[in-house]
Amino acid sequence: MENQRLEEATNVIAFGKRKIRPRVCVADGKRHIRTFLVETLEDLGFIPCECAHARELGTVFDAQVPDLVVLGLSAGGIEAVEIVKTLAAKTFDGKLLLLGPRACPQVAAIQELGEKLGIAMLPVLRTPFGEGDLRDSVVTLLPTEEPPDPPIHLDEAVREGWSELWYQPEIDTRTLALHRAEGLIRIRHPSWGVVPPAYFIPNDGDPHFRALSDYVIGRAINDWRNFVDQHGPVDIAINLPIAFLQDSESVRSLCQQIPDHPAFNGLIIEINGTEVIRNLELVKDVARQLRFHNIAISIDDLGVEWPLLAGLHDFPFVEIKVDQKFVAGCAGDRLKQTVCRRILDLADGYGARTVAEGIETKADFLAVRDMGFDTVQGFFFARPSTAKRFVRTVLSRPTMMPN
Repeated sequence: MENQRLEEATNVIAFGKRKIRPRVCVADGKRHIRTFLVETLEDLGFIPCECAHARELGTVFDAQVPDLVVLGLSAGGIEAVEIVKTLAAKTFDGKLLLLGPRACPQVAAIQELGEKLGIAMLPVLRTPFGEGDLRDSVVTLLPTEEPPDPPIHLDEAVREGWSELWYQPEIDTRTLALHRAEGLIRIRHPSWGVVPPAYFIPNDGDPHFRALSDYVIGRAINDWRNFVDQHGPVDIAINLPIAFLQDSESVRSLCQQIPDHPAFNGLIIEINGTEVIRNLELVKDVARQLRFHNIAISIDDLGVEWPLLAGLHDFPFVEIKVDQKFVAGCAGDRLKQTVCRRILDLADGYGARTVAEGIETKADFLAVRDMGFDTVQGFFFARPSTAKRFVRTVLSRPTMMPN
């Protein structure tokens, strides 16, 4: 499921005649602080980089001059002074945001130094602070919501190695434990930043769909091995287009890549529900074949088309995922609840699992849990994140109940 794919549409801001995301350099001596700042600012719409010392700023400026520098005082007073002087020497014309504790003489001294050297200083962000505080500090620099123009060219993205596979957890409704990780394709464009699939997923007839699908499969399997090494076995699902199943060579190649490892519990392939219904016999036939290779097919984004799956003599699919259109807001919408319950009955008749997509509120979570969904997925629990961040923020937690 590509959850909230339109809601995640790329944010950009105009600088001169080009539309790009603003760039930020995070300068702090502590790695965990840099990691938090980089990830938070990237979520807000910046293209981030980082450095721990003043001497590293030259490399940053050689690559791309940032629009914002965030400077933490954990770098130390003397190091922070050197960073400010380096910015002035490079005639930095962006903004500088200083982070530091209240009633700290160093903070006031460095803020005054920056102003004296002609650097545009944002108001100091006092520590400790949260994501909301950071957002408020940089709100004037935040991107506006506009799509990339021109759109991302998939062949260039694949050729240049801009593709990434991010992960979003699916959560067991009863135990709140991680049930599975769903791999979601992203492109990290050098000017646009992280771009969601709404702007680059190819049509089934696109000649580049095979290359993208091959990347997703290979990356997911490699990430699974890394997850096992760092955490333990994690079930994984990926999204593939119907055109992939129509290509027997692609299907055969997929089967050959499945890990021969005792901890591997299988791979889930999610196929859009509308495409499943349009190509039902083909998908059923491929699903039967894939089961012998420890691969199962999940019907993704199923909605009002559900009656077309009723009355089948066989149902070789492991799962049905209900389209977020019928999940978001279902707590207060009887019509959505009715659609959800009908699909639950359908899945129960076939012995298939059910997933509620697009959970964004506690009320909707409680509603789908009471209706009987097996697992849930959505921003209420976690947004998609890089594999590295997924290990740190999801796999390290015994349960996924939000704060």
